[in-house]
Amino acid sequence: MKLVVGLGNPGRRYAATRHNVGCRIVERFAHACGIDLGGSRFGGRFGRGPLDRPGGAALDVAVLEPQSYMNLSGDSVCEALRFLPVEEPGRDLIVAVDDVDLPFGRLRIRPRGGAAGHRGLSHVIECLGHGDFPRLRFGVGRPTVAMDTADYVLQRFATEEEAVLEGRIAEAASAIRVVLVDGLTVAMNRYNRDPAAAADALEESTRSD
Repeated sequence: MKLVVGLGNPGRRYAATRHNVGCRIVERFAHACGIDLGGSRFGGRFGRGPLDRPGGAALDVAVLEPQSYMNLSGDSVCEALRFLPVEEPGRDLIVAVDDVDLPFGRLRIRPRGGAAGHRGLSHVIECLGHGDFPRLRFGVGRPTVAMDTADYVLQRFATEEEAVLEGRIAEAASAIRVVLVDGLTVAMNRYNRDPAAAADALEESTRSD
């Protein structure tokens, strides 16, 4: 079984904030896969269903959105791992989170690592006892004015960001599917590139031809 987790804060007050983009990503992923997140298990919103893959048997995928506050996310994740048939978190778990150190909309997939200051990710690592599990980081950028980072991530996206946000979230959901179906290496090669740099490289290649 594969377990897909999106981190955020519970309730309508936080649903559209930068800190909850991990939840929005897994909600989009679940919708695309036909997985109903209407269930309640492991202290979170929960759904489970098959993920088709070309030329192979469908994957058994569970999607979890912890309903504790961000800094207690690990309790829900670790409870799910205790009771679900997830064989190896280093291969079968992926966690989607926001990242202030990435420009808005940039994706960064990593097979393991630390929390980089993210309290939700930090608690997952603390509860698991290690950081050896894949994570997808979604860039929300840093504030352009003097502001505490904690206040910034609890704000909604700017109007100009909202205009393209749904497309970026859809891309992130697609990246999770690629991780599960094609593997981390394929996904990292496809989604970790800077889109602007990739476009410049393509233009340069075209001129060279």
